Amino acid sequence: MKLAFSTLGVPGLAIPDVLALAVANGYHGVELRAHHEEPVHPGLDPARRAEVAAEFKAADVEIVGLAGYVRVAAPGDDAPVLAELRALLELARDLGAPFVRVFPGGDAGLPREEGDAIAARRLGLAAEDAAALGVRILLETHDSHPTGADAIRVLGPVGHRNVGALWDVMHPWLAGEQPSDTYAALAPHLGYVQVKDIASADDRTPVALGAGVLPLAECVEVLSRHGWDGWLCWEYEKRWHEAAAPLPDLLTPARDHITRLLTESA
Repeated sequence: MKLAFSTLGVPGLAIPDVLALAVANGYHGVELRAHHEEPVHPGLDPARRAEVAAEFKAADVEIVGLAGYVRVAAPGDDAPVLAELRALLELARDLGAPFVRVFPGGDAGLPREEGDAIAARRLGLAAEDAAALGVRILLETHDSHPTGADAIRVLGPVGHRNVGALWDVMHPWLAGEQPSDTYAALAPHLGYVQVKDIASADDRTPVALGAGVLPLAECVEVLSRHGWDGWLCWEYEKRWHEAAAPLPDLLTPARDHITRLLTESA
């Protein structure tokens, strides 16, 4: 497995500085938060897109994916959601990123089946665009669809190779789903895995990997046992928790911790 980190942990940091952190700490990939607060977002002009792609290539660091904020199960018209998703897919194509992350974002006031159908319809409509652009859309285990069992209710009906899953290890665990069950549900669709750790089930303040309560060892063991060899991306939610320790100081210890878990699970 290959190790990456998300720029959610270094809000607003310039791309050269992000790349310097990756190289200095032994990370081979970066997940870019695609938001207007950040250096990379769908509003970038073609010249800057080419510059960012060249900067990553020169540093020999891969863009694992773009973490977007499209909510595919949200109520309302399809057109604005599909337009937002198309813009994210085009940005990924231009940067050479293989994946884009989307959220479910379903409305708790709607019947579950209706939210599933909305998400499946939109992902199905976007799938051919994604295929033409050489990008894969990943539905994250998050908000209205926190578990693998929830995600598969959407992904199953879509049934397209350019629509898959992103396993955020926190949300299924908080919802009571075991890592082995999450993996079993998502395995045919899995793009990559977001690892993280939190202080407790009631306090989601991000902490160093291995210092919290999330079952990281179990997640890595499940992945290793099944021969999965994709990206593990550390999503440290510094942007939402300003008092959390700075990410740069934690990057090397996190790399060592994950390496240790991988060795133990081999």
